[in-house]
Amino acid sequence: MSLIEKAVQRLDQLKQAGGDVAPSMVVAEEAQIAPATPSAGITAPAAIAPEAAVETAAPASRSIHIDLGRLAQMGMVTPDQPRSPLAEEYRVIKRPLLRNAQGLGAGVIANGNLIMVTSALPGEGKSFSAINLAISMAMELDHTVLLVDADVSRPSVLNRLGLPPQRGLMDVLSGDIADLGDVLLRTNIEKLSLLPAGMPHQRATELLASDAMNRMLEQMATRYADRVIVFDSPPLLVTTEARVLATHMGQVVIVVEAAKTTHATIKQALSTIENCPVKLMVLNKARERGAGGYYGYGYGYGYGSDARSEAA
Repeated sequence: MSLIEKAVQRLDQLKQAGGDVAPSMVVAEEAQIAPATPSAGITAPAAIAPEAAVETAAPASRSIHIDLGRLAQMGMVTPDQPRSPLAEEYRVIKRPLLRNAQGLGAGVIANGNLIMVTSALPGEGKSFSAINLAISMAMELDHTVLLVDADVSRPSVLNRLGLPPQRGLMDVLSGDIADLGDVLLRTNIEKLSLLPAGMPHQRATELLASDAMNRMLEQMATRYADRVIVFDSPPLLVTTEARVLATHMGQVVIVVEAAKTTHATIKQALSTIENCPVKLMVLNKARERGAGGYYGYGYGYGYGSDARSEAA
């Protein structure tokens, strides 16, 4: 018997009993007691599952492999040769920098863990020194290191490490990439990461002086308490980008080419970063050993037990 027929029959019963009931009420009553299972031949609508929560995966840092054998052949510091003469020399260079970064120097230095490596002129070896310094610091037990290629006009860090160009610093500052983590590169050198220079940009100087750069440096300096950030910067007397970058730094290392860079050039370079709290110097490409095996240049630190043919 159909639902309508049941409703009519029920209506007749109610009328015979003297009830005064509207047909619509009867239909509703019958509808409530109708079986919930569908009739034969009729497919019940499928249950609608609740919408699954969409999970946004955090961007995974990319990993790259640095050929340590190639670095060793180029005369650079490598973790698998920790007692080489060059490794010993960079231990001397890094020690005061790390003490300042930890606040253990003569006084507390704001952003002491931001270290810029530069030179007065091109070709003095500042990229060579920045890479070796970063690798040497990464060999420490208590520090992680981020090496930033901030020579945005002539980036060379990836090329020296035998790696292809990658997006990086300029892409984040220009807004092409939203998250800094998307361009960081983890390396097979434990505790060492890289931030490439990224794509060339016509307004690189303005981007380095922007609020976006300030926010990025603040994030980089404070996110990890044990992190030291080493910046390979342009030469001071060639572009204005290095001078802008220096205003953010706690420490600046100036690489000086032995027997070539003049005192006048050094003084001119120093005058462009006179507001930086700590300035150290490294004498590069020296051909003879000084007292104790190391060169001291001015109030900085140097190295040069062997002839150096390296050029930036």
